[in-house]
Amino acid sequence: MNFSIQSIYNWYRDLLRNPKYRWWVVAGSIVYLVSPIDISPDVFPIIGWLDDGIVISLLIAEVSQLAKEKLQAQSTRSDRTTKTTVEDAPVDVKAVTVD
Repeated sequence: MNFSIQSIYNWYRDLLRNPKYRWWVVAGSIVYLVSPIDISPDVFPIIGWLDDGIVISLLIAEVSQLAKEKLQAQSTRSDRTTKTTVEDAPVDVKAVTVD
């Protein structure tokens, strides 16, 4: 099995983008941050804070990206519904030649 940081990141991001598991991952990440049980305990000053920093930065980055995409989708939908003005409507013109 190929184990890498990139594969863990992709797995985490894909879980956050899945609406079925999104809130479970957010809640699990928050519980991990406040829990005394970590991959590297917070007793060790820099190394202990590093895993918490990585988890919180991934969580903030991905949730903010999801919120940004949702706002853009809503903006695009509202733009499509409001663009049906008279200026955008097709105009039928009967052309007549003048001799």
